[in-house]
Formats: sequence, structure tokens, C-alpha cells
Amino acid sequence: MSIPDLPAKLNDIRAVIFDLDGTMVDSVPDIHLALNLMQTDFSLPEIYVEDVRRLVGRGTEKLVRDTLLVDLEPAHMEEMLPAALTSFSRHYRTTNGCHGTLYPGVKEGLIRMKESGRKLACITNKPAVFTEPLLAKKGIYPFFDIIYSADSFPLKKPNPLPMLMACEKFGITPSQALVIGDSINDGQAARSAGCALFIVPYGYNHGRPVEEIDSDGIIPDFLAAANLII
Repeated sequence: MSIPDLPAKLNDIRAVIFDLDGTMVDSVPDIHLALNLMQTDFSLPEIYVEDVRRLVGRGTEKLVRDTLLVDLEPAHMEEMLPAALTSFSRHYRTTNGCHGTLYPGVKEGLIRMKESGRKLACITNKPAVFTEPLLAKKGIYPFFDIIYSADSFPLKKPNPLPMLMACEKFGITPSQALVIGDSINDGQAARSAGCALFIVPYGYNHGRPVEEIDSDGIIPDFLAAANLII
């Protein structure tokens, strides 16, 4: 994918809110392995990594639902769903962070933004039981002043509630926050909250082109983003 010209610098950004999967960490290798171990538990065919990249980003339950629906009728899927969720969670606790990697420039960009004095938050649709261990394994947990996961609030992205709560916690208006994400979920949440938005081009976005997302610009990496707000 070609990268368009960088957006203009943003003014008065006091906090940066980051998505996790597909934005900071390529977690698909870990999720793919856990899903296939789940599939094996139920004698279902292997799911391909390309399908996993398309399905991730909307929360664990929807991920497992959509994976089962590749091979099962909806009624059968609903019967199996509770046991499948238990199976996936058990396997993902083991695989989480083992094969996934930080995207290039993530740690360097986080360092630059932290040194600038801005508050940093991670807001993800991944459950907390997986979020904090993944951030720790990848060496970026200490950068974040706030970490909100799928189960932090009654609503998750694309609802703006977690981003609004982060802004309230930081004591800033949403217009003083920049969201960096990779998907339409991030885009809808940021825009509904009233935050600025940069999109990275290398994530998942459910198989859709990132150019379709209403954003303030597509950035090649976190260092580029840091340079646009410093």
C-alpha cells in the first residue's frame, strides 16, 4: 500500500490514545494458533491466517462466533459457543504474546511521545485478562497512564465511551486527544468522541481499505505521528 502525504501538524494535543491489536502489536499469530487449538478441540477444520486477520478487532466473543460460523450453521454455533469461548480463552492464555510482534517504530514512537510530557492510554476491545499480559510481554506496559479493555465499561469501541472516560480521567477535552488506530472501530469511536484520529496502514480493518476511514491522516508509523504533534 502506498502511503499518502503526511497530514498537517496537530495543535494542543495533550494525550494520545492507542489501539492495541493491529496498531501496536501484530497479534494475529497468537490468536490464529489459539483459534486452531480450539478448532481441534471440537474436531473442526483449521482456520486460515488470512481469515483471522479479517475477523479480529470486534472483541473475543464475536471473533469466536465468526470463526465457528465458517463451518457451522448458526443454531449449531450458538449451542457450541460457551464451550468454544472457554476453549479459546484457555489456549489464548498460553499463546498470547508468544509469536506476535511489535510493529516497527512503535516503541520508539512511544518513547518520543512520553518524553514530550503527554499522557498515553491504551484502549482495546481485547479482554483485560489478555491485554495487560500482552503489553507486558512486549515491553510497553510502563508507557501507559491508562489501560482500558473490552470489559472496563459496559460499552466498547466503536462506542466512544472508553475514549470519553479516558479524556475525563486525564482532565482534557476530547479535542485535545489524538487516537491512533487501524480500523473503522477506532475511527467511529474517535469521531463520535470528538478526538483527532491518525490511522496506520498495516493493521487489520476487517479486510477493508484504510482510506475508507474518516481520519486526519494515514501515518506510516508512530515516529511519524510523534513528529506531527511535537
